[in-house]
Amino acid sequence: MSYIGNYPAATDVVDLKWQSVVTASTLTVVAGRGYWIDTTSNACTITLPSSAVSGDTISIVDYARNWGTNAVTINQNSLKFQGFTSPNPVYDTDGQSVNLVYSGATKGWIPTVDDDVTLETPQTYSADFLVIAGGGGGGKSNSGGGGAGGYRNSFSTETSGGGGSSEASLSLTPGTAYTITIGAGGTATSSISTNGGNGVDSSISGSGITTITSIGGGGGSSASSGSNIGGSGGSGGGSASAAAAGAGTANQGYDAGTGYSGASSSGGGGGGAGAVGVTGVQAVGGNGGAGLASAITGSSVTRAGGGGGTTEASGGTQGSGGTGGGGNASYSGTGTAGTANTGSGGGGSHSGTSGAGGSGVVILSILDANYSGTTTGSPTVATGVSGKTVLTFNASGSYTA
Repeated sequence: MSYIGNYPAATDVVDLKWQSVVTASTLTVVAGRGYWIDTTSNACTITLPSSAVSGDTISIVDYARNWGTNAVTINQNSLKFQGFTSPNPVYDTDGQSVNLVYSGATKGWIPTVDDDVTLETPQTYSADFLVIAGGGGGGKSNSGGGGAGGYRNSFSTETSGGGGSSEASLSLTPGTAYTITIGAGGTATSSISTNGGNGVDSSISGSGITTITSIGGGGGSSASSGSNIGGSGGSGGGSASAAAAGAGTANQGYDAGTGYSGASSSGGGGGGAGAVGVTGVQAVGGNGGAGLASAITGSSVTRAGGGGGTTEASGGTQGSGGTGGGGNASYSGTGTAGTANTGSGGGGSHSGTSGAGGSGVVILSILDANYSGTTTGSPTVATGVSGKTVLTFNASGSYTA
């Protein structure tokens, strides 16, 4: 057999041991053999060997010139094909002949003859994500706590915020740059006529994918801001007194709690990714809604809690922040800010300055074998997390697949 580099020359396909015509819908092939594939009646999935050595060769040919109607799919059987483990290539052109040579573990099977490689299924790979927006800032004076930033998640069997289901993973195309945007937390306020600021959206965007956007959390209402209604957002901001609470976004976060109007008025707690903010009652500010836990980084971490609401009662109980980094409310001091890079809401303050919302975060989880190593924005990179590389973006940047 003659070679070109490490690969058999295309003319050496005749050295293979040719098999009888195959009409079945599935076929497991063996190295060193050639196969006539007849898809007149049905498509065919061809499973490659589960192990191979450099130089192994397999040839498949469209026997009846019918692959354009009933295509042939190559099941890679865990080995790489042109450097990737997914998706499975599809050959869908009448009259194609495909000669595959195993090059080794780095690139795997490589077609040395396939007539029209541009018609194969593009090689992409999947990536799980957790995208959390910035949390809302707390309000002032019997005020509402800030709502958590929107929480969208595709990892494992976990959920998204607001009781939403886990989403489908991203399908990334090698060589494509994907933009990662991290939303800032909403601003604090020291004025009873100004609500806490809404948080800023976080997102993943790029060619070939539907942009994943998590909505910034709603700001907590201040007592003399006009309507006293908490801001709507990923999760809602708590209201001052008995006004309407801010609404959360479906599949991202929960509504806030309402406040209490009367002697010893109170504000409601900001909504969290995992629970509604607690309603304020006489002399008791509402607690922030709970956040959600995710193990996308390899260990369980809770994020996106709502901020606590305040009460004007000097001896009353100020609202606590929700689990996952929500800020506590304060009577005369500064409300606690939402924890950075958790998307949690800030706590309100009755007579001081409220707490700002916590900034958001974007996390990607990619098989170690697929990780390109090309990023901007200095994400934290952890490899070998159950066979995956985990990128944690605490600031905006990019990943090139």
